[in-house]
Amino acid sequence: MSTEQDDEYDDSNRAFLQALIARSTLTFEEAQRMLAAILASFNQTETRPEDVTQEAFNKYISAANDAISEFDMEIRSTVHQVTKQRIYAIINSTSDVSTQMATGFTPDEISYVKRVLDAMFETNNTLRHEIMAIQPIQATKLHKPPPTRASPAGAETQGSAGTQITVLQAEKVLASLVEQGWFEKSRKMYYSLSPRALMELRGWLEQTYNDEEDEEATGSGTKIKMCHACREIVTYGQRCAKLTCPTRFHDSCAEGYFRVQRERSCPLCKTRWTGKDFVGERAASDKAVPKQRRKASQKQATPGTSSKRQQTAVNGHGDDDDDDDED
Repeated sequence: MSTEQDDEYDDSNRAFLQALIARSTLTFEEAQRMLAAILASFNQTETRPEDVTQEAFNKYISAANDAISEFDMEIRSTVHQVTKQRIYAIINSTSDVSTQMATGFTPDEISYVKRVLDAMFETNNTLRHEIMAIQPIQATKLHKPPPTRASPAGAETQGSAGTQITVLQAEKVLASLVEQGWFEKSRKMYYSLSPRALMELRGWLEQTYNDEEDEEATGSGTKIKMCHACREIVTYGQRCAKLTCPTRFHDSCAEGYFRVQRERSCPLCKTRWTGKDFVGERAASDKAVPKQRRKASQKQATPGTSSKRQQTAVNGHGDDDDDDDED
């Protein structure tokens, strides 16, 4: 920082930065209460949260960014995909999963976390269902690594390294990831990456899961997709009804975009935008639609003639008719 900046950087700035470091994320409303308490103590005068303006908060953010920039750290913000609140967090600009978790987890636990991420962004991220989240039962089953297999280049796959951990260890790791602000757990019991994790691991996620060669061959190589409006990662939002179209929106971004458009159509392929083709855990519930259709058809079928495929569909494990509504 310059001498002028040093003169402006006082104890209230230091207290704010320390408080921000102690938290995983911060909203403006939380910052108002935090800064009100800091300023009341620093100035020895009563300061109410509503007295802290967005402009004043931005100045504290700017000063804090100057203070931490030499350590490859910065404060970034993003809009929460579900709550739609703006979230602020201190981010390591040279981060990956291994370096971030090296101090809090064992090597085998880090390998387990990578297997969970593989499940989120590969297993649970298909052309028809971009869920990008995982439920506890599926996550704990990953405590044991799959048989080691090599890529064409001879390297181990992302989640194959390490030895197994116990189910109890897996449960503790998941709870710790939520507590530390890396994962979020929804009301429907899905684990997903938090806004902080998406900001910090964006580059690593793209490098790890986006396959340029597969994209050229099949068009399905881009696992990590960006919002058409804000250009941030979409793990919860809306998608184009055309399966091969890459257009994605966050819910709030879709609202803003289509509010000023004459027609609700995809900005790329012009397919009608339904607002009911989802990305995230809501994409998992899409499977219930064809399931209900099959049940209705089974009522009309002759007893005892249902096929294995029909039984599989009733049990919720089939994707055969998932494209019934595809435009």
